[in-house]
Amino acid sequence: MDNYSYIANSDAAYVDQLYQAYKQDPNSVDASWQKFFEGFDFSLTYGENGGKAANRNKETTPVATNGQTKTPVDARHSEKEVSVASLIKAYRSRGHLLAQTNPIRSRKDRNPRLELSDYALSDADLDTVFEAGNLLGIGPATLRDIMASLEKIYAGRIGFEYMYIREIDVKNWLRNKIEKEALVFDPTIQEKTRILEKLNEATVFENFLHTKFLGQKRFSLEGGETTIPALDAIINKAADMGVEEVMIGMAHRGRLNVLANILGKSYESIFDGFEGNVPSGIHGDGDVKYHLGYASLTETPAGKRINVKLAPNPSHLEAVNPVVEGFTRAQADEEYKGDFTKIMPILIHGDAAVAGQGIVYEVTQMAKLPGYQTGGTVHFVINNQVGFTTDFDDARSSIYCSDVAKIIDAPIFHVNGDDPEAVFFCAKLAVEFREMFKRDVFIDMVCYRRYGHNESDEPKFTQPTMYAVIDKHANPRDIYNKQLVERSEVDAQLAANMDAEFKKLLQERLDRVKQKAEIPYKPLRLDQQWAELRTSQPEDFDQSPETGVSLETLERVGQALYTVPDNFKPLKQIDKLLRDRKQMLTESKQVNWGTAELLAYGSILSEGKVVRLSGQDVQRGTFSHRHAVLHDSENNGLYYSLDHIGGEGTAKMQIYNSLLSEYGVLGFEYGYAMATPHALVIWEAQFGDFANGAQTMIDQFIAAGESKWGIQNGVVMLLPHGYEGQGPEHSNARPERYLQLSAQYNMVVCNVTTPANLFHMLRRQLAWPFRKPLVVMSPKSLLRHPQVISPLEDLTKGRFQEVLGDPYADPKKVKRVLLCTGKIYYELLEKQQAEGRTDVAIVRLEQLHPLPQKQIDAVLAQYKKAELVWVQEEPLNMGYYTYLLREMPEVRLRPVSRPAAASPATGFAKNHTQEQAAIVAKAFE
Repeated sequence: MDNYSYIANSDAAYVDQLYQAYKQDPNSVDASWQKFFEGFDFSLTYGENGGKAANRNKETTPVATNGQTKTPVDARHSEKEVSVASLIKAYRSRGHLLAQTNPIRSRKDRNPRLELSDYALSDADLDTVFEAGNLLGIGPATLRDIMASLEKIYAGRIGFEYMYIREIDVKNWLRNKIEKEALVFDPTIQEKTRILEKLNEATVFENFLHTKFLGQKRFSLEGGETTIPALDAIINKAADMGVEEVMIGMAHRGRLNVLANILGKSYESIFDGFEGNVPSGIHGDGDVKYHLGYASLTETPAGKRINVKLAPNPSHLEAVNPVVEGFTRAQADEEYKGDFTKIMPILIHGDAAVAGQGIVYEVTQMAKLPGYQTGGTVHFVINNQVGFTTDFDDARSSIYCSDVAKIIDAPIFHVNGDDPEAVFFCAKLAVEFREMFKRDVFIDMVCYRRYGHNESDEPKFTQPTMYAVIDKHANPRDIYNKQLVERSEVDAQLAANMDAEFKKLLQERLDRVKQKAEIPYKPLRLDQQWAELRTSQPEDFDQSPETGVSLETLERVGQALYTVPDNFKPLKQIDKLLRDRKQMLTESKQVNWGTAELLAYGSILSEGKVVRLSGQDVQRGTFSHRHAVLHDSENNGLYYSLDHIGGEGTAKMQIYNSLLSEYGVLGFEYGYAMATPHALVIWEAQFGDFANGAQTMIDQFIAAGESKWGIQNGVVMLLPHGYEGQGPEHSNARPERYLQLSAQYNMVVCNVTTPANLFHMLRRQLAWPFRKPLVVMSPKSLLRHPQVISPLEDLTKGRFQEVLGDPYADPKKVKRVLLCTGKIYYELLEKQQAEGRTDVAIVRLEQLHPLPQKQIDAVLAQYKKAELVWVQEEPLNMGYYTYLLREMPEVRLRPVSRPAAASPATGFAKNHTQEQAAIVAKAFE
């Protein structure tokens, strides 16, 4: 079967199906198809009798496919009408494969199957009038005019991909915008002036830096300068449509240009980065110039003001994406009361990174999820066709770098970076689409990279032929200037004026004479909230703040935890859970782990503060200890217990079962905490080792963000940890990693053993006058351990206890002190009490970092002559021992642990039991 037979048969069937639907109900098909079929019916009625249709087109007469008698000529034309309709449909689907989007080389032949011959059409049909022109909104038209329209719309400087979208209203809206506006698009003289102004600024900036700081790394935007007018257009259009805040995430390519020409950061402050100066007021170690963030208040040409932020970003490409989304969601929730149209995230990608980094897929999958949606992201790909030194043929299997967009039915606009007006069109259309449908949209701007990966790199080592072309290729600004000169007197005069302005601007920059003042930044409520906090001091960790809660508040929260509506039918196991909660809270006045945790959340909500918890299966909890959300056994209806605390100003609990992602979700929660200084924001791993997949976020944001960028963050990581014989992965959350990353009071690492200490630890996060990330080695077996309970009274007073001493041992008899943390304590306690070992004291370090040295000294003061032993379940090369050696070099500390090992734990239950028993026995020998 040849191409035509295959295509024509399938598309003819599709058209016939539409026609039959039209006959039943004209409104069931799109308006353009209605017009097409009206033309069919008109021709059927009048064509055979020499009527108007026949006069208009003497060779053929279109007729309907409803079985009525047709002459051979009529039949041939009827078939060709279907062929033309099929051709139009094919251009909509595959025209992008022909689009002239590449400014420096011809496109690969992707076999688009868009020749006339593919549809049994030929040049002989070009002057035949077809009703199918109605489908394009141009009315009955010759095939020549139809083809010209298709070429201009779908095979020009923009390649539109959207036909895979499954919602018909979304697809129709896009098609109507594209087909009606692309044909006639011509920016106003004001818009052309603005485009050229921004191209001038972008080019001047790069020329200036290349002249003044030759050979220094700047990751220039040259070749992709049209990014600047594109971002300008996106932001201006967003402001015109009511957006009040934009949050941008991008890697290093072009970042300095964006800082200067979009956010208005002064040249002088950018020079400081090149000259190695340390900016005043910097707390910490700082970061390289092309990683820094910024914020400004931008005024658009229409006089609208919009807050624009650029998030700081590490070298790890695309890592900032979930942070931007989390920040945006928090601002939408808090600042804009859930109105996503008021804040818009923009993610700027590189082509190799958007295709190659898994975090892009994770964040894309978040786009429509209730816990993570942000009302749509505008994605802008600076597609310079090479990743460091790797050609795109080696960088992806997909045709386009942006194909990830298709998993969420996001449209993609591929556009030639040498055509600023086409990019401008895409920018405006993208914002309109985002605001209309509150969903993602991608712009893939195909351009090139003028220099190597950095300015001291030689790209001809790996792309000699491509860079031979680039060397001779004019920059986008000069190309656009030339186009304007060639077009008309008005455009030519604009080009001449702007050319003079360009040369003047460049000279002034070179002379460092003129510098526009930095755009003033009007702080939002968020900025004021952060300003009320301060940087931590070493003495802040000598004692935790008071975090007790009144009994009345605990009782009110507690009642919400054990009460459900009369018509709610829980499972029998949940019924028992509710009775147990009630018994703990109203009779025994002793609470277990899960209850203390929920009481902590409820007490914070009662203060009107946000609590957000997300992660895999967090509503129930991996180990079924939490049950913060209950399910009706009969109809699966949900009941959020903590939403029923009552009391004026009480906030609602935000608790979301996440997608099966760690990197993306942890990054999202870090971003959320960045925008909510007075919220308790928590990510819980299903098992502690799951955080391995989020190590980039931990290393580059959580551990180092404050030192690099001066940004505080109070995100909490709950990482289930403890040796219960569940094998290598599900035993160990790798506490040594976090302790190795700990220094300069950058974060808090804890392994707590009592419900009361958990309660105070969580509340301490917001009680401190500063914010620190908190990493918790959460328990598993301790969740139901009979001894892991705390008196309710301990929650009404006191504070977090960094160190817990031994009330059982006799200080006068003690010859050995067992220092430990976490679950192993209860196994040591069992042996101590069973054997009456009052001569061995067990001291718990509930907090590892910052190491509570004063608290440790205070407890150990009563055991001055005792031997100090560190006991841990983990192998010697893991866990806490090496950290303690570093932090307490003067202390002689004998270790008791599993032997150093490559794997975190044995996979055999029998071996585990023997090893655990050996550790406990050795501790007391």
